[in-house]
Amino acid sequence: MARIDSRTLFLTTSPRTPEKMVPEIDLLIQHFDGQVWDHNTQTAFMDVLREANFYNGQGDNDPAFSARDRINRAPKALGFVCLSPKISLTPAGSALLSAKRKSEVFLRQLLKFQIPSPYHRPTEKAARFCVKPYLEILRLIRKFGSLNFDELQIFGMQLTDYHKFDDIVDKIENFRRAKAQNRGSYRQFKGTYLKQELLDIYSTNIERGETQTRESHDATTEKFLRTKAQNMRDYADSCFRYLRATELVNVSHTGKSLSIIPERIADVDYLLNKISREPRVFKTEADYIAYLGDAQKPALLTDNKAQLLQKIRVEFPSQAVDENQTSAYLKDLYADLIEERKQNALAAQVHDIKDYRLYDDIQNVFDQIEDNALYDAPLMLEWNTWRAMTMLDGGNIQANLHFDDFGKPLSTAGGNMPDIVCDYGDFVVAVEVTMGTSQRQFETESEPISRHLGKLKSKTGKHGYCLFVAPTISPSTVAFCYMLHKTNIDFYGGTSTIVPLPLNIFRKMVESSYKVDYTPNPEQVKRFFEQSNAIVEQSTSETEWHQKIVAAALDWL
Repeated sequence: MARIDSRTLFLTTSPRTPEKMVPEIDLLIQHFDGQVWDHNTQTAFMDVLREANFYNGQGDNDPAFSARDRINRAPKALGFVCLSPKISLTPAGSALLSAKRKSEVFLRQLLKFQIPSPYHRPTEKAARFCVKPYLEILRLIRKFGSLNFDELQIFGMQLTDYHKFDDIVDKIENFRRAKAQNRGSYRQFKGTYLKQELLDIYSTNIERGETQTRESHDATTEKFLRTKAQNMRDYADSCFRYLRATELVNVSHTGKSLSIIPERIADVDYLLNKISREPRVFKTEADYIAYLGDAQKPALLTDNKAQLLQKIRVEFPSQAVDENQTSAYLKDLYADLIEERKQNALAAQVHDIKDYRLYDDIQNVFDQIEDNALYDAPLMLEWNTWRAMTMLDGGNIQANLHFDDFGKPLSTAGGNMPDIVCDYGDFVVAVEVTMGTSQRQFETESEPISRHLGKLKSKTGKHGYCLFVAPTISPSTVAFCYMLHKTNIDFYGGTSTIVPLPLNIFRKMVESSYKVDYTPNPEQVKRFFEQSNAIVEQSTSETEWHQKIVAAALDWL
């Protein structure tokens, strides 16, 4: 049981991207089902996890703590696993691992998450909690039509009690009026507004001199408020990501805002009208675990046969539907129609990309990424690089990121595969992207890259290369890639041709393909990577090699 001291809304924040808990839960159950969740099994879990292809972290200093951080938070808090008295998978967890539409599974569990609960009990120092956080934030988005990140951070995170909903609405409306009248810097305006809200929230702590945080010996009010502001930001970011996993909301990456997907408004209204806002009271923790782990609760609009038929007719009017079919059949039909619509949307995107109709948009998104102007820059970099590679040449370019029902980017690729796979017939190219920089870039990306390339070559039986793109390339990454060019490692399928390019150079390659009056062919792609192999043999250092391959990239056509 976790004790909550927070004066603002508490949400689960680990893992940062909810989809990433799926393979880790699967791994936990495969190896430790029925065992006691203690220091020994926690340490053993991290040993197994570190060997998994999808794992990019470290977890070396305190493996048991790292295991608890990964499993005791979202997987347990959202009812996917039970850790007492033995490790087990709940019906909801089983649904998460097997369901065709995982978004519905995430939705049910988020709607049941409540504070207080037998898992999370507020202390006397905490705010009064009486809330189902995700339900109320959905209500807030529906109320305003669109809710931006700053509003969610400053005001949404104060919604610790659903009875305060109207007060939060008033605060947001006042903030919007003041913002419209502000003639100075928005950043300064927002900072001042946030500070005043924090002073109100933590006035008692400040008066009592309770301003020292666990992370620092600095007990000044300024440091205290900065820490609390960052905490609110982290929780708001988590709320964005977890609600996005339900596929009920659109994320505007440029406006950094959430809105209800038009086709999902009926679903949201159904939930807001049907689900009680009052947290349930449970006599025992076992009762709560049974409720939380139930894969069928709460009921969604699509569980109602009449409502489901209506949705199919509205969203897919040309589809003939037999009303006498079972609800299970209609659900599968609806899922298949959604998947078909998504694939058609992606095919239309690819057609427009290959015709260079989206060239300006692709370069504009790269501008926004470099300016740090987008929400979830890693996802947008992965998506936009897929679009750029699709336009760059004539191969079969597959993105491994997750798309929503309408072909929009939802979350980054799983850790057990390259971000993008380009098939050029007799050879393949793995493309990996990262927003990481400096030594961290090397630590978190380098081994998975070489491993992914080796697996791709083994799976396809084709010769393979890898392109690594980041806003800047760290010297450690250059050294590692240089070494792999020259070292025959059976585990990675021999030598590994991995070319790391800074984003601005990759963009010049895209620009070059746009300016020529023909579509670049696979042989030109292959020639570039083989040129890297030749330059390695002629270079006396990794620095010389990288300088020359960057120069070659500028003239690749």
